[in-house]
Amino acid sequence: MTGKKITVSKTFLALLLSLMTLSMFVPIVNLFAKSLSHPNQVHLLRGYEVLPRGFSLINFEVVLHNPIIVRAVMNSLFITVTGTLLSLLFTTMSAYVLTRKKLVGKTPLMVFLIVIMIFEPGIVPEYMVIKSLGLLDNLWAMVLYRTINVFYLIIMMRFIEEIPDSLLEAAKIDGAGHVKLFTRIVLPLSRIPLLTIGMFYAVARWNEFFKSSIFLSSRDHTVLQVLLRQFIVERDTTAMIDAAELLKNSGIAQLDFGSLKAATIVIAMIPILMLYPIILKYYTKGVMDGGVKE
Repeated sequence: MTGKKITVSKTFLALLLSLMTLSMFVPIVNLFAKSLSHPNQVHLLRGYEVLPRGFSLINFEVVLHNPIIVRAVMNSLFITVTGTLLSLLFTTMSAYVLTRKKLVGKTPLMVFLIVIMIFEPGIVPEYMVIKSLGLLDNLWAMVLYRTINVFYLIIMMRFIEEIPDSLLEAAKIDGAGHVKLFTRIVLPLSRIPLLTIGMFYAVARWNEFFKSSIFLSSRDHTVLQVLLRQFIVERDTTAMIDAAELLKNSGIAQLDFGSLKAATIVIAMIPILMLYPIILKYYTKGVMDGGVKE
């Protein structure tokens, strides 16, 4: 048994990838350290230290005891979960239809979709459409907004086209219609692209703030990313005042704006950070299961 040769290029590539990983990992851990540090000791943190100074959950208490923040988190979760499920359903259904060989007008449809993907409508036409539908300041505006991404649709089509025709023909001989073909064959065999595209949809919906700030105007219907931007970028602390005042009455030390900001960012990152290992687990399992053979 011969060992693998370690070349200079492989060593350089490994070092480069390690540095890239550290450049992304260290700032995230530093945010956790700031958010968990005691308010009286957080000023002792220097640079990108990854260990908290002292320990306190005061910053998370301030954020999570505020009903405005909690409501924004729930709104973001609703938009992300519901919107991702709808996007996966309609994207997969559309991809199945567009991969049927006997579909009439397939070429004009694809040209139309590609033109839409390249030449996106402006914010004013989108706003007028949302307004005409009566969805302004309604969470469903962000759920239904861009339900299908044409680029992800094309990716899904490529995967569905890889399903052997013999498998579909055998199911048709057994009396299966399009509904059974889609639910019993196409969906189970498309688990990997569904997980991958679903992750892209979820991340995009969770991180969306620009269109949310335009379509959702009230505090009751705002989302976490909009509040996060107001707090982090615009330094608007009005959403934090009530909870901070309550905690001051309990004799808790004065809060540090930097650590409070770090705690808010951490809360916004946690759902997405939890999503990646779950997706990776099923993604790896699906790859190891093997593919369909003729």
